[in-house]
Amino acid sequence: MAKARTSYVCSECGAVASRWSGQCPDCKAWNTMIETVQDAPGVNRMSQTAHKALAQTAPVLSLRDIEALDVPRFGTGIEEFDRVLGGGLVAGGVVLIGGDPGIGKSTLLLQALANLAATRNTLYVSGEESGAQIALRARRLSVDSAELKLQAEIQLEKILGTLADLKPEVAVIDSIQTLYSDALTSAPGSVAQVRECAAQLTRVAKQTGVTIILVGHVTKEGALAGPRVLEHIVDTVLYFEGDTQSSFRLVRAIKNRFGAVNELGVFAMTEKGLKGVSNPSALFLSQHDSQVPGSCVMVTQEGTRPLLVEIQALVDASHLPNARRLSVGLEQNRLAMLLAVLHRHAGIAAFDQDVFINAVGGVKITEPAADLAVLLAINSSMRNKPLPRGLVVFGEVGLAGEIRPAPRGQERLREAAKLGFSVAVIPKANVPKQKIEGMTIVAVERIDEAFTKLRELD
Repeated sequence: MAKARTSYVCSECGAVASRWSGQCPDCKAWNTMIETVQDAPGVNRMSQTAHKALAQTAPVLSLRDIEALDVPRFGTGIEEFDRVLGGGLVAGGVVLIGGDPGIGKSTLLLQALANLAATRNTLYVSGEESGAQIALRARRLSVDSAELKLQAEIQLEKILGTLADLKPEVAVIDSIQTLYSDALTSAPGSVAQVRECAAQLTRVAKQTGVTIILVGHVTKEGALAGPRVLEHIVDTVLYFEGDTQSSFRLVRAIKNRFGAVNELGVFAMTEKGLKGVSNPSALFLSQHDSQVPGSCVMVTQEGTRPLLVEIQALVDASHLPNARRLSVGLEQNRLAMLLAVLHRHAGIAAFDQDVFINAVGGVKITEPAADLAVLLAINSSMRNKPLPRGLVVFGEVGLAGEIRPAPRGQERLREAAKLGFSVAVIPKANVPKQKIEGMTIVAVERIDEAFTKLRELD
């Protein structure tokens, strides 16, 4: 038997090279070339699996002649999941959901499929668990699985045959890394197998209109395992976030061709599975009997949803040559920049102080609108004096000390007023045209002005 040939495939962009190199010749990423077994000699791969387009060939048309139609959606029966998807699933759409082991991916999809099975033809394909294990999980979750069809299989060709025979409207593949195709000789989970199986399933989804949900494994760094092309060919990419030791889970949309990105769904893990949290702001606000120094509440925007998050700061004298700067839930490099702005434009020095910042509830804040809350919390901790009760803030701080506006300012203020906050320190450009009942607006343009007006409120 002839020896199988090997090639090297980039795990980031999918480029193929005949020999190994430290840097990908296409995307220039380092240490991403992975050895992959090619097709065995003498095997005509094109005769088994011909490359086909994802959609039927169409004539060239002018864009103004193409009618723009709204994409119809159908809900899964789980409100928070539908929110992250942009309103529900889309016929012919391909969704990729990843997350740490044991965080609840299979549980959420089993609950969603059980809800859909009551009115639609559904299929759950498991490559990691047997049918008995899934039946035990369904019994534990107390879901109605009478109409839900299950197949325990990892061979791609058999799964495609099942999809052709049953013609389900929604199919879950758990997980894409366990599948393999007979057209390739490499092992399941390899770059070539993941890319080929995902491409074939995506082609079937586009041609037949079945909605396919793929479960993806993640690496130690938290990124989806396999080639980066996997995220490019699917329509929606969702990430499960949260500590497995905590009962709360966050589902975030990173990519969505049919809806807004950065949508956030909040779930609580219970004995009966994942339950949506209707008021997630309560999770990210600590419950203090009285006001404490170093605590400031901000309004962050996650997709279309405003969330109130408590930012906590602890400033203490440093006993090391280099003072520590630690940030949990916020970008650490931005913390160093904000401390420099605080010193230069407000005259508050922290070069000999250890500074610790934490976003309560394990949420990760990436938008710069948290800058003002971070600086106010740091100043409160340094003075050992709490901020006024009922205060909420947001705003980006520039290097010149100016307070820049944040998007969707009125929605943030309405959410804060609904939860009982009465004073808001915000950028001057975000001042609403109409007064918000029960809320006092304090508009600021510079960071030193913000500190001055806060002292007047004390």
